[in-house]
Amino acid sequence: MRISSESFKDTLRHFPSGVTIVTIKSDTQVHGLTVSAFASVSPDPPLIMVVIDHRHKAYPILEEVGAVFAVNILGQDQEYLSQRFSLVTDEDRFQEGDWDSAVTGAPVLRDALAWMDCTIFGRYSAGTHHIYLGEVQASKVARPDESPLIYWNRDYRHLDLGAEG
Repeated sequence: MRISSESFKDTLRHFPSGVTIVTIKSDTQVHGLTVSAFASVSPDPPLIMVVIDHRHKAYPILEEVGAVFAVNILGQDQEYLSQRFSLVTDEDRFQEGDWDSAVTGAPVLRDALAWMDCTIFGRYSAGTHHIYLGEVQASKVARPDESPLIYWNRDYRHLDLGAEG
């Protein structure tokens, strides 16, 4: 017998994760959303994955032929962008932030801690979500010594690196 969805979510809220903004470009649209379900997969070829709910506006865009995406890893000073890309629905989410594009044309946040620009390597249905494997075509680490934004126990957290010795 499996556990309930609520029990599952309650358990997972105790696992900290980094916070990203995934940006998507297709022939018809540009979109972005806050995502914590992100992981590295393979260094050769360089693959990452993001997991998107089937009910989200991003899902049909990512299903379009030729769709591409970028993962922008947020710093702890960018909580406002995470909030904007998770809550704003009726205006352009990209009105704030320093946006550019890289190889694929997907938007990348110039002052993110780091970003990865990807073509879609694979799509896999998984329950209520879809797993997208991205083959990294370009990347940049813009702020290598700054702390990431963390999400844990239903709230944003800051990583305290302490004094360097």
